Amino acid sequence: MHFTSETSSDGVVERRFVLDGVPGVLWQPDGSGLGGRPLVLLGHGGGGDRWGPRERARRCVARYGWAAVALDAPGHGERARTAQDERFATEVGELLAAGRPLSAWVARHTAALAERAVPEWRAVLDALAGAAGTAGTAGTAGEGLGPVGYWGLSLATVIGIPLTAVEPRIRAAVFGLAGHASLVEAAGRVAVPVQFVLQWDDELQPREGALALYGALGSRERTLYANPGGHRAVPGFEAAASEGFLLRHLGHG
Repeated sequence: MHFTSETSSDGVVERRFVLDGVPGVLWQPDGSGLGGRPLVLLGHGGGGDRWGPRERARRCVARYGWAAVALDAPGHGERARTAQDERFATEVGELLAAGRPLSAWVARHTAALAERAVPEWRAVLDALAGAAGTAGTAGTAGEGLGPVGYWGLSLATVIGIPLTAVEPRIRAAVFGLAGHASLVEAAGRVAVPVQFVLQWDDELQPREGALALYGALGSRERTLYANPGGHRAVPGFEAAASEGFLLRHLGHG
């Protein structure tokens, strides 16, 4: 993991890095290391990038003392795009504008992006766990990472469900705005507590698919938060609900 820059403001350190060609950002409390500190993995939606969750990341650090990390998903942000990635971005925009559900091709491409992203997230966790036990990060050395949580809707859920299914370090997750049938098998292997956000009038992800995906989760503790409105109309108060859920399972930093 190669850190390329570091800035600090309002008690939050923001550190850009690159790992095996994948750009990311790490946020943590100023003057503190990662050792034993809860860490939240923040995914972004289709067409977004690692800076999308920036406000949430800074709030997680300032309010709860957590660390947070975000990555550019394959084909997003500063990462190289294939012709298929370009087509994906264009078609998603057109579907949103037309109020139509995801096409079968877009769903397949999204699943392919997730296949590439899961090992990237696991590599970042490995690198941060190693750094947490050394003096390699800002602050003092620690005993390794604390509890890990995941937050991400839409494309970030398509990535987050298979990631959580195979990554034992994740203890709780916030998912939603997704209903891909291809996720059902992985959802059955998710055993951690889950909060699932659903938009009742979602034009990209019809509620039937989202409800089926929620029902397929193997988690004994799972809660469904359903709100009226379209894909991009998630109420602001859901942010506080998601943070409260993660706080119950990760604790304060």
